[in-house]
Amino acid sequence: MNRLPLQAVLFDMDGTLVDTERLWWEAVEQVAGRSLTEADRPEVLGRPVEYTAAWLAAITGTVAADLADTLHREFADRVRTGIVPRPGALALLDALAREGVPTALVTASPRAVADTVLDALGADRFAVSVTADDTPHTKPAPDPYLAACRALGVDPAVCVAVEDTETGVASAEAAGCAVLAVPSLAPIEAAPGRTVLASLEGVTVDRLRALLPYRLRVMTWNLWYGGTKVRDHRAKQLKVIAETDVDVVGLQETYGGAAEELAEALGWHHHSAGPNLGIISRLPITAVLGDPDVGFYGAAGARIAVGDQEVEVWTAHLDAEHYGPYQSEPLAHEEVRTGQMRDTLRRISGAAPVVLAGDFNSPSHLDRPGVEWPVTKAAEEAGFGDSFRQARPDAVRDPGHTWSPVHAHPEPQDRIDFVLHRGLRVLHSRTYVSGTPRTWPDVEDNDWPSDHAAVISTFSLGSGPGTV
Repeated sequence: MNRLPLQAVLFDMDGTLVDTERLWWEAVEQVAGRSLTEADRPEVLGRPVEYTAAWLAAITGTVAADLADTLHREFADRVRTGIVPRPGALALLDALAREGVPTALVTASPRAVADTVLDALGADRFAVSVTADDTPHTKPAPDPYLAACRALGVDPAVCVAVEDTETGVASAEAAGCAVLAVPSLAPIEAAPGRTVLASLEGVTVDRLRALLPYRLRVMTWNLWYGGTKVRDHRAKQLKVIAETDVDVVGLQETYGGAAEELAEALGWHHHSAGPNLGIISRLPITAVLGDPDVGFYGAAGARIAVGDQEVEVWTAHLDAEHYGPYQSEPLAHEEVRTGQMRDTLRRISGAAPVVLAGDFNSPSHLDRPGVEWPVTKAAEEAGFGDSFRQARPDAVRDPGHTWSPVHAHPEPQDRIDFVLHRGLRVLHSRTYVSGTPRTWPDVEDNDWPSDHAAVISTFSLGSGPGTV
């Protein structure tokens, strides 16, 4: 089972790494001139200094800017003399350093306060620090965590954020990070993608790795007469699957036994439907979906277990007759393919997440300005995203042609193979062809055993909640 690799851990400061929230509480009490109560907590904890200063200004009638300066000064004085690391914090930072996992400090405190804490903890423990002074918006907006990820050169999906307040948790989750919450003063509920622990004591790097979502890498691949146009096609197909490290392959033109033979050779699971469609998966198949006796064109699906979740994966092959780019009026004969797509969409359950992969024999409405290709448009209207175009939105720079690596100009070159999805997060997508295929008819010794390029898309799935 593949989880996304842990590439960075992003730490909140106050109440997470160091016990400064008590010091902040005392500083606010000093400036307010009274003891704070439980009712004051939402205005004081996890908020930028300016927010709390504005709240105090409304109560006291004092200028907010003056109050902010005083709060900064009172808090910094207390930090210099009273900072205490939270239980387990330094041990976890040391463990991450030993394993070479980069860390960042992400705080809603101003730079002056953060630097005081960094001096006490050791600034060299962190590759990056982001404070309230460094982004246009601070927590609960995602800006601080997004800024830290940019500075580290990592995707938020491969990061764990460690937080102690609901405000900080909201910021990290909005940025797309997995979250470990260690509440310091107020309780935090567990939720999908969010694990709650009593403290950082005993937390290991492997425990953090286990918080990241599962990876699902899906390939769509038209095998071209089962691969029989190329010598040693089955061995070459197996080599492609091994090289690309995919989890699931939606197959078209299986010509009967390709899905079963490939799965058996790989030790994978498989589902074959009709004479032309198949799904092979290194992950368990828990149910098969659609018509098992589907004809040459149509769709077939399988429910696949990904960790503690399930994903529906469908493979579709739509009619190749009257291919639009061959026609003087490109959209004149799209009704058959559009009908097949709508029938497929009706068969797919309303529950997310879903992947719909296949050879649609139709270009995308996202690729050609002014041509509303109805097949992909129908899928979009049903809530499906085009993973390749989401990952590579510039259709001029990244055309993503899948038709055809062996049929050269004047054959129209188009993107007609797709990995669509609903309810998943796209991490990456690309087309794939191995070697440099010779063109038709001199294809027998090609390394690439197809006349289509494959499309490979990598998704992340949210992990479930946990509380200890």
